[in-house]
Amino acid sequence: MSDMITHDYDEFIIRNRVRVNKYLNIALWCFVLTGPAIAFGIKGGVFNDATYRTCFYISILVIALATIHLLLMKRRAKSYINGVFALTALDILLVYMSYSHVHIFLTWFLVPILSLLFCDKRVYFYGLITNYILMVATTWLIAPYEVALGGEYTEALPYFLNAIGGYTIETLVLFAASYFLGKLTMDYYRELFEQYSVIKENKNLVEEKMEILDSMAEIYDNVNLVNFVDNTEMSIRKSTQQKIGIDMTTQTHTAMNQRLKDRVAKEQLDDFMKFTNIKTVRARLSQKKLISADFMDVVDGWFRAQYITVDSTLDGIPNTVIYTTQNVDEEKRREEHLIRISLTDEMTRLYNRRCYDEDLNEIRRNGLGENLVLFSVDVNGLKKVNDTKGHAAGDELIKGAADCLAFVVGNKGKAYRTGGDEFIAIIRVDNPEAMRQEILEKTKEWKGLYNDKITMSVGYAAAKDYQDVSVEDLERYADEDMYKEKARYYQETGIDRRKS
Repeated sequence: MSDMITHDYDEFIIRNRVRVNKYLNIALWCFVLTGPAIAFGIKGGVFNDATYRTCFYISILVIALATIHLLLMKRRAKSYINGVFALTALDILLVYMSYSHVHIFLTWFLVPILSLLFCDKRVYFYGLITNYILMVATTWLIAPYEVALGGEYTEALPYFLNAIGGYTIETLVLFAASYFLGKLTMDYYRELFEQYSVIKENKNLVEEKMEILDSMAEIYDNVNLVNFVDNTEMSIRKSTQQKIGIDMTTQTHTAMNQRLKDRVAKEQLDDFMKFTNIKTVRARLSQKKLISADFMDVVDGWFRAQYITVDSTLDGIPNTVIYTTQNVDEEKRREEHLIRISLTDEMTRLYNRRCYDEDLNEIRRNGLGENLVLFSVDVNGLKKVNDTKGHAAGDELIKGAADCLAFVVGNKGKAYRTGGDEFIAIIRVDNPEAMRQEILEKTKEWKGLYNDKITMSVGYAAAKDYQDVSVEDLERYADEDMYKEKARYYQETGIDRRKS
């Protein structure tokens, strides 16, 4: 930041130097008229000791000096040497005029004052010292002439010492006044540029933030700027950005959320109103960058609401917050699809072992309930079908068993494939035996391309039939019941279980 400030100030000094030189060059050209003006003075009896030749030489001298200064400016416009030359030219003009007995004493002190315009200590000290040296030299040269005019001095030295003493005192007074004036001016300019740089930097930061807000406005469906310092909200999406006051004593929600709540699904409305309560947002967002939650829009699907800290106190309490909403329905659908894939058996489209384990954990946390029933299902004769008809026929049996089980279970519970030909169903039903018979009846209707029929052994265990039983015990009882059914099946059919 300091480099930028110095650069800006130096640039100002350079541009000021160019401008002052331009005006000084114009002044030099105007001084060409000094010769004719003195000539009129001679004719009017004002400059009795001057000659018309002096007037001519002054004009020629000024033209030469102004021309050289102009050429220097064109060649090196930004050089401080141009200012040094202009001040020197004025001093030379004063020396010649004084030596030619054209006395304009006040002008001697004008050159150091003009040097202040450059806001450069080097130029100022050069102008002051050079002016004083030439003043001393000129006073010494004209001392004999002044004594010869008559007066209180009969020798040149006393006159010179008296005159130069006065000039020296005036120069010291001029130096003290002009030096502090110049220093004060340069310090003021530096401070001004520092303030300008800070303002410019803050402006750039504000512009950057507004650009970010504009970009966010394109990404999000709604973008609201909430200011907790002056208790206002402002929509960034609207073309006419107007601040709306928030009454923190009576108002619990911003105007934007009062509009959005009408589209939120009823079952989520309480959660939405709690999340968007403007009285608690600041405390919930303290020491955080953002808070967010997802809600269902009854028209456009899922949307995500976010409060993002833009500016905060040293303690991390937000002063300015951006509130955004964005439609995430497609993202939610992809998420649900991925979850469904991760919890679904690829072959049968039933739920898989992972889903079964998660649901068991849920039951462990919440308890069994009186009407909970676990069904354990196994396909009969799968090994024989694989050995005699091939794995395509065996896969057909597995898919057929899954279809029959899924059809009967329906929305009464969930069906899982937990192994090769092993299935489990978790159902809440009052008459599990009737459901077992329904599953068996459904298998009788099934026919496939490779197999004419399918048979399954179905066992179950109902929580109401046992007291103080765990879900693991219930699973074991269901398996035991299934194996009893399987043993009865092989006994009734006379099939060798070891070969099937």
